[in-house]
Amino acid sequence: MKVLVTGADGFIGSHLTELLLEQGYEVRALTQYNSFNHWGWLGDIPKQQNLEIVIGDIRDPHFCKNITKKIDIVFHLAALIAIPYSYITPDSYVDTNIRGTLNMCQASRESGVKRFMHTSTSEVYGTAQYVPIDEKHPKQPQSPYSATKIGADAIAMSFYNAFDLPVVIVRPFNTYGPRQSARAIIPTIIIQIANGKQEIKLGDLTPTRDFNFVKDTCKGFIGLSKCDAAVGQEVNIASNIEISMRNTLELIAKIMNSDVKFIEDTQRLRPIKSEVFRLLGDNSKIKELTGYKAEYNIESGLQNTVEWFTNPDNLRKFNADIYNV
Repeated sequence: MKVLVTGADGFIGSHLTELLLEQGYEVRALTQYNSFNHWGWLGDIPKQQNLEIVIGDIRDPHFCKNITKKIDIVFHLAALIAIPYSYITPDSYVDTNIRGTLNMCQASRESGVKRFMHTSTSEVYGTAQYVPIDEKHPKQPQSPYSATKIGADAIAMSFYNAFDLPVVIVRPFNTYGPRQSARAIIPTIIIQIANGKQEIKLGDLTPTRDFNFVKDTCKGFIGLSKCDAAVGQEVNIASNIEISMRNTLELIAKIMNSDVKFIEDTQRLRPIKSEVFRLLGDNSKIKELTGYKAEYNIESGLQNTVEWFTNPDNLRKFNADIYNV
């Protein structure tokens, strides 16, 4: 089958591209246009016959129509995802996350794709009103980012209801692993420790998260793409386990044999009403639909992640002294 991965140059997208290639798919991988001809993390994937890299922007509806031609499955991951940056430029999040999704849905409808895998996020749930969080949990727009993802989910589902576009809303909880941006909690801890920091800067360590290793997240995407019963559904990819930010820090420090101390950095704190204090996902639905089972627990996933980031060739790609929103 021939598939399109939007956002293929990013963290999850590049891992998903690799896994699809390993499983024999023909992959058209979209990277956002830039004048440096830089392919993001796609540059780490060896060139091969089944990989076609295209450069463009999902905000252009005409471009979207071109890249969806002769495609069986669309994995739509392209989005602006940094929550702090959404406080600064919310309009750009509307353009990319909502209008970009509209463009991809319309193009996929016209091209007759067999499955449209739309990427949501656990951030649409906000702070848990009950746990574990199942797919019926109320949506709470606690940041401009989460608001635009709620809107994008609604756009995608409207195309299922109105036009029979075979949509699946894939909702990963907190994914981590190699290649993740240093703005995320796990990479920023590892990078600062690996660069010899004795005191590391972090935000609030009290919130809990449901962490999932990136390879497990990608396996969930592919499993759902093969499941006819998932069409028209919203489906969590979660571990059904929560861990606090502080305990995550302590676990990473133990793996890295570090006695690092924590300093609260005020610029890393979210506005109080915007902070999501608890996330714990219910993964029973994806298990029922696909038989999904994670291969990595938090310890093995973090060990794998630490090994990748502490490789000198990888570590030098990140700056431990700059907080990137």
